[in-house]
Amino acid sequence: MAEAPSWRAHLDDLARQVEEQVPTEPGCYLWKSADGEILYVGKAKNLRARMRQYVGLTDERAKIPLLMAEAASFDYVTVASEHEALLLEMNLIQRHHPRYNVSYMDDKSYPFIAITEGDVFPAIKYTRERHKPATRYFGPYTDARSARQAIDVVRKVCPLCVATCAEWKRLKRRLDAHPEDENVVELAMAATGRPCFDFHVGRGPGPCAGEIGPEAYAENVAVVEGLLTGRRSKLKAALAAEIQDAADDLDFERAARYKRRLDAVAGLEDRQQVILSPSVDADVVGIYREETICGVCVFAVREGRVVRSVEFVLDKGLDIEEAELVGGFLKRYYEQTADVPLSVEVPCLPEDPEAISAWLSGKRGRRVELHVPVRGRRRKLMDTAVQNARHYLVRHEVKTGYEDSRTNQALLELESALALPGPPLRMECFDISTIHGKHTVASMVVFTNGKPDKSQYRRFKIRTPLSEANDFLSMGEALARRYSPERMADERFGKRPDLLVLDGGKPQLTAALNQLADLELDVPVCGLAKADEELIVPWDDLPVVLPNGSASLYLVKRLRDEAHRFAITFHRELRGKAMTVSILDEIEGVGPKRKKALRKAFPSMAKLRVASLEEIAAVPGIPHGVAREVYETLRAWERELAAEAPGATPADGAV
Repeated sequence: MAEAPSWRAHLDDLARQVEEQVPTEPGCYLWKSADGEILYVGKAKNLRARMRQYVGLTDERAKIPLLMAEAASFDYVTVASEHEALLLEMNLIQRHHPRYNVSYMDDKSYPFIAITEGDVFPAIKYTRERHKPATRYFGPYTDARSARQAIDVVRKVCPLCVATCAEWKRLKRRLDAHPEDENVVELAMAATGRPCFDFHVGRGPGPCAGEIGPEAYAENVAVVEGLLTGRRSKLKAALAAEIQDAADDLDFERAARYKRRLDAVAGLEDRQQVILSPSVDADVVGIYREETICGVCVFAVREGRVVRSVEFVLDKGLDIEEAELVGGFLKRYYEQTADVPLSVEVPCLPEDPEAISAWLSGKRGRRVELHVPVRGRRRKLMDTAVQNARHYLVRHEVKTGYEDSRTNQALLELESALALPGPPLRMECFDISTIHGKHTVASMVVFTNGKPDKSQYRRFKIRTPLSEANDFLSMGEALARRYSPERMADERFGKRPDLLVLDGGKPQLTAALNQLADLELDVPVCGLAKADEELIVPWDDLPVVLPNGSASLYLVKRLRDEAHRFAITFHRELRGKAMTVSILDEIEGVGPKRKKALRKAFPSMAKLRVASLEEIAAVPGIPHGVAREVYETLRAWERELAAEAPGATPADGAV
């Protein structure tokens, strides 16, 4: 059997096809797997130049090597402009749901409010339907209740037919049956049937009873659309003018009717706090990312008020670039809604901000800007949106059991990737922390069933005398003490681990293997190299590369980071205690009583370090000469520490 071509040869073949077949025109490209599955859809001003970046691996996004490892073929569609390419890209993504494109996590349908603008007498309705032409959609809304409440409120302000009304449906059938007849509207209105209930209670304007024509009805539709988009200032002014006119005419019944409508608008605004200038018309997009999932919260700000907020969960997170994530969300979100603001506040600009801005401007009919807030009220509002996104993501993970299923997936992936006899239910990780060999410590962190088991955490003071940092000797001592026969028999240290993870590469792995061999202990071991996040294994010269964004890579990185945090915390604690002994106890004139007085006045070494000479001298029982000695000694110690470790800041510690 012939040997399968290498990955490099496969990319070279794709590169040749791109050069020979793909034009330099704008359009969309589709990467496909060997079985024809569409993996990724993208757009480009120049198709050939963009696709060259994929096959040449010059695109630095982490997902590109993984995508190209799966891609066996491609397809493309040319269009006339980048704007058309953007529209086509969104349609293709919605149709095929490619795995490498950003999408909603559960892809559920969200509630919308729709107005059937294609009808002679447009009706309002609550819906989750796929968007239809000649219908304007407002939303999405967080839940069904908020959408239905919005419909109820706007109909109190301005009467409008609902699509579920039997009389409205009868009128629509009459009008649709004779679209070519110019008099069909008059005939349908003249053939009045029994007025609907909504007309009697003031919620319906009465086209079924011949009480309103298309022109007046269109004015009602415009008012309702303004309410749904949060633009209410003109309506409030108009209602106030109608009240005044009715009062001047002594028509108090009509004045009372308009007053009730104005009160309904005011009731909406009472629940919406003014947080920005009344001229602000913006959407604020907050994103909270985890490794392979993220939460998104959108605040719709109209006339300075947050009129609506809605949350989503996306199926991508830290595994892709933030700009790509933002762009993918904006395309998906604004494809579904007609409520486009004048400004969209985002955490970072997408990859194609000009194209997205032009597309949104076309939908709005005015220039729409994409903006990254850095400071001020918009930045604070975005921070609030990020917090809401985080809370929503946590609720989603608890509700769906996402964390548990992801952890199980990670353990199975590690079992396969490292050729383990079973899932690593108990994982231990060691890390060393020191500054030039001083106060060297080791941490041992334990994950049980993929989760931190803090009752099993252990820390070691390294006893080997060191004149400088030596991670190999320190790690060897820590492993020797942890895996000694006495400790292995000690129930407080738990059972033998299923996997030992070391923070480091080949040298750290070799040192650990030698130590375990001396102890005659067989434990699966791997090292996690920081540079490329690769697993170094003893049975192969090549590292094991876990897919970027995979559950297994996230788990071992989390284990490594937790070991580092635990080691640093212990190291700082020891260094803080040593500072008290080595500095204060060595200062001439500072005995136990004066040391106690300093401790009472300055509860931590950090506060003593920043204290001025006058503040130290003001401590009862501390003479000015002793205060000066303490002050100058601390300054000298800081200069020495800065010289040893440039950029390091002494840790806080108790006096």
